[in-house]
Amino acid sequence: MKISYNWLKEYLPELDLPVEKAARLLTMSGLEVESVEEVESVKGGLKGVVVGEVLTKAQHPNADRLSVTTVNTGSQVLNIVCGASNVAAGQKVLVATVGSVLHTTSGDVIEIKKSKIRGEASEGMICAEDELGLGDSHEGIMVLDSSTPVGMEAASYFNLQSDHVLEIGLTPNRSDAMSHYGVARDLRAVMLAEGMKDPGIAKGESVSLQSGSSDLANVENSEGAPRYSVLHLSDVNVSDSPDWLKQRLTAVGIKSINNVVDITNYVMLETGQPLHAFDLDRIKGGKVRVMNVSDGTLFKTLDGVERKLSSKDLMICDAEGTPLTIAGVYGGLDSGITSDTKHVLLESAWFNSVMIRKTSKRHGLKTDASFRFERGTDPDATVSALQRAAYLLKELAGAGIASSVNDVYPEKAMPFSVKLNISRVNILTGVEIPVEKIRSILASLEISIDHEEDGVMDLSVPRFKTDVQREADVIEEILRIYGYNNVPVPTKLNASLQFSKGADKEKIMHTIADVLTGMGYSEALNNSLTKSAYEQFVDATPVTLMNPLSSELQNMRTSMLFTLLENIEYNMNRRSGDVRLFEFGKVYTQANGKFKEYEKLALVLSGNTAPESWLAPSSKSTFFDLKGVVTSLMSKLNISGVVENVVESAMYSDALELAVNKKTVAIISQVKEDLLKKVVIDQPVFYAEFDLDYLIRKHAESKVVFRELPKFPSVRRDLALLIDEQVSYDSLRNAAFDTDKKLLKEVNLFDVYRGKNLDPGKKSYALSFIMQDESATLNDKQIDKVMQNLQRIYTEKFGAKIR
Repeated sequence: MKISYNWLKEYLPELDLPVEKAARLLTMSGLEVESVEEVESVKGGLKGVVVGEVLTKAQHPNADRLSVTTVNTGSQVLNIVCGASNVAAGQKVLVATVGSVLHTTSGDVIEIKKSKIRGEASEGMICAEDELGLGDSHEGIMVLDSSTPVGMEAASYFNLQSDHVLEIGLTPNRSDAMSHYGVARDLRAVMLAEGMKDPGIAKGESVSLQSGSSDLANVENSEGAPRYSVLHLSDVNVSDSPDWLKQRLTAVGIKSINNVVDITNYVMLETGQPLHAFDLDRIKGGKVRVMNVSDGTLFKTLDGVERKLSSKDLMICDAEGTPLTIAGVYGGLDSGITSDTKHVLLESAWFNSVMIRKTSKRHGLKTDASFRFERGTDPDATVSALQRAAYLLKELAGAGIASSVNDVYPEKAMPFSVKLNISRVNILTGVEIPVEKIRSILASLEISIDHEEDGVMDLSVPRFKTDVQREADVIEEILRIYGYNNVPVPTKLNASLQFSKGADKEKIMHTIADVLTGMGYSEALNNSLTKSAYEQFVDATPVTLMNPLSSELQNMRTSMLFTLLENIEYNMNRRSGDVRLFEFGKVYTQANGKFKEYEKLALVLSGNTAPESWLAPSSKSTFFDLKGVVTSLMSKLNISGVVENVVESAMYSDALELAVNKKTVAIISQVKEDLLKKVVIDQPVFYAEFDLDYLIRKHAESKVVFRELPKFPSVRRDLALLIDEQVSYDSLRNAAFDTDKKLLKEVNLFDVYRGKNLDPGKKSYALSFIMQDESATLNDKQIDKVMQNLQRIYTEKFGAKIR
């Protein structure tokens, strides 16, 4: 939420704080200021632009359409070449001096320098309206009133003001601070609690309105609109808003429409109470009905989109039941304010927050009004907001009050009654706050004390504080104003030592993260919600949200892959296609009406194996690069007895399952191109997913054994085998260790050949074998025996030919 500091100070008349200090105080009170940005009503602030007087004008000797002028700027007389046809001696003009930077209406930037134009020196520029960013006119230079003082800064002449905009990260429970006045109230409360000078508190001027029974509204759904107030204003002159109002709205990101609509926005941002203005002449029957309509009723909103309404949507309709607006959410196309509007029906309501939130979500409409209604507005503010808006409409649009306030309020909302025990304040806050301080804080927050006796206060909490309904809530209000920093940190900390059997999950996860980051991987953290478009690629039934946040976040993820692919796409769009990521997270499925969640570790690899370098050419990552990482990780975790199996999946073109005791530990795969197209990735992606719970359990079961380093040397022998294409290296390796379990220590595949001089369906593998006896030096007889056994098993079992 954006708050204008200049605007905020209107409600704190004596406020004299630098914006940075005010931002710090607000943050400490629970209204976190995420940024402070300086804004200017005219970009650049017209710095270096002054009022000058044209002393002389002469024809340029080398150009028919240029003039050579001398201009007095108060501090010096400048020679300026000007191309405007309306320049003349004696005029008061705006001069951009050397060094100034102009931001034009079209968005161009002009830096003023000394120059020569067709041979004549020019030491500045006499400016037109569009060159200063003040308008669209370029018919000639701006000519000022003859009484304007020479040398006056343009910023002073136009009364330009810089402002600071505070971006507040408003939490959903703080509906009381959804306005400039609400923020001002909190800032004043904190300042008083800090012992600072009272800045005062003030509200905008308003008119007194009579309440009556004018037949302007009929509320047929009082649950949806517990309070509904409308006012008729006549003789309204719809026009552009004055500059001060435009500047206020622009500063906080609201576009100016016209004076009537701008006033409704202004009052909403000032008080937190949304308003809506109808053209009364366009409402059939001259009255509105607050009601529900039939399912499927078509309604065209202000954005020109025709929407199908639900019978659960609260609507504002005309006397015949034709929809005019979606209550509290969005206006209709056929009842809004136009330049011809003369009679305005001004609406101010207290709508049911739950209904508004569901309607807003149902239609995918998020507006400033729905933002406030969803969180809960103040039922006592409806009429006061009308009074404030009526005052501004009289001042800025010449409106007349044509009716009393039609205030439909069948059951008055009472303040929240809360009992506050002072001793509980001290227990929950951990600090003894003086009772007088508590009273002062409560008064500054407009919480009244109805009765006080024996350390217990009976409080009336105003309805605008929708989240303060319990004693603990009041204590939280007191503490945030008193100041969390004023709560002393205890000098003594008590802790108990605990011993638990089993694996230390956090420690193992840190070990895994250390291994992967050491291999160049970065950790990702993604939302566990994904698009329903990914469903076609999963074998499991996804868990679908009943009330999704958006159409993009409808399902709980069934695989970690989808969000990691979106990470790759994000990086590729920013020219960073070499991606190595890992993520710890959960996946979710359902079957037979039961929901299940599993903890996973996922790795994704795409792009080049290393950055480009003069030292070595870069190469593309492969399936086996990722397999090497997985193997190294399992070795680090002391996972043994791994069996590899080829598997098929809708998501993977090639996939290898790693199992221990017939239980899948991990899957290594290459992602299918069809899935990659869903996220616009045009390079291969390799993916591995671990069953993290099983991985941790197997690691915890493993035992670390320390052995003395061998004293005797190892021996290497090589074999070249001609084998069938379907024979895997893994099967050859396992067969080798089955053949000799004592001397054989390592098996490695160091060369693969396919192609010329080999029969179809054949390939050549070159394997190395490392042998070692830990008790003696190996002799040729032992080595030859092992190699003969290996040749025999490869020949008999795999049909290999020794090359």
